Amino acid sequence: MISYNKLWQVMKQKGVSQYMLIKNYRVSAGQLTRLRNNESVSIHTIEMFCKILDCQPGDLMEYIPEE
Repeated sequence: MISYNKLWQVMKQKGVSQYMLIKNYRVSAGQLTRLRNNESVSIHTIEMFCKILDCQPGDLMEYIPEE
């Protein structure tokens, strides 16, 4: 499973809110919901977050083996 828990930590560190992502960067609420629920998203979405947050993909997500 891919977990996006790191994304929320990076957003907090950089002072970027979900509201700001929607209003300033036109990120859809649906994409945020998918990320919040650790559902699959496109590489385009990951790239967009890397640009917005000035970070690497590994800063936003991690692989957690399922038992």
